[in-house]
Amino acid sequence: MPLVSTKEMFEKAYAGGYAIGAFNVNDMEIIQGIVDAAKVEQAPLILQVSAGARKYAKPVYLTKLVEAALIDTDLPIALHLDHGDDFEICKDCIDSGFTSVMIDGSKHPFEKNVELTARVVEYAHKHGVVVEGELGRLAGVEDDVNVSEKDALFTDPVEAAEFVRLTGVDSLAIAIGTSHGAYKFKGTPYLDFGRLQRVGELLPNFPIVLHGASSVPQAFVEKCNSFGGAIPGAQGVPEDMLRKAATMAVCKINIDTDLRLAMTASIREVLANNPAEFDPRKYLGPGREAIQAMVQHKIKNVLGCNNKI
Repeated sequence: MPLVSTKEMFEKAYAGGYAIGAFNVNDMEIIQGIVDAAKVEQAPLILQVSAGARKYAKPVYLTKLVEAALIDTDLPIALHLDHGDDFEICKDCIDSGFTSVMIDGSKHPFEKNVELTARVVEYAHKHGVVVEGELGRLAGVEDDVNVSEKDALFTDPVEAAEFVRLTGVDSLAIAIGTSHGAYKFKGTPYLDFGRLQRVGELLPNFPIVLHGASSVPQAFVEKCNSFGGAIPGAQGVPEDMLRKAATMAVCKINIDTDLRLAMTASIREVLANNPAEFDPRKYLGPGREAIQAMVQHKIKNVLGCNNKI
């Protein structure tokens, strides 16, 4: 099966009250773990590549690994650019076969964000590619995205509707309380469901995206801490909140930090128990299995997209 667009995925997800998982990929083991999980759970899948992943693994290696995943499975898989920050990177991904791109103009004033996003939409739609925009700014750090808490900004529902109208974008990432990276709350974890509901009312049947939706399972944090390299203060968005968002307007939930924690915890455990180990297969293999277990958990318990093919 060739790569697919997210358009039909999102239509089904909106109607069915679930979300599609968009999992960040950086290397072969991560891709294999994600795809193996989706095969077991019979779930549609978005594999997304950040600018940081492109720098680390080189675009051609990542796209060929995704091609291998298509050969290995008959799953519907979309290949998505995560947090493209200018027209050129979006164009490059569109030209190289991505079926979806994100243009993140959220750092710009509203008018500049509209102008940049509309330019990407025009080019992408000519090539049959869908576009995700972003309005509002999430705090936190992930790859090249770094927004301080004081610069974070919740999405205004009225502006969101106007943004979609002016740009023609196909989906929209909004800020309602999530944060990039290992989410650190000062108080009680909080998602603004009233804001999300209002966005859904103003944009009926329109797919909304949640970034920064790591739930940081405490078991993996504790395992990482037990085997060195403590992760201080990590606290995630409760999974029941994410599941509720998936029954509303949210059709795509990005998952990255949870994968990193699962893989890192597994590798640290192997090396702590076998400090003389030097065969990468002996620790990357268990890391891949940890990725698969985490993705299966997310598909079933957070996204609700199992058995949706």
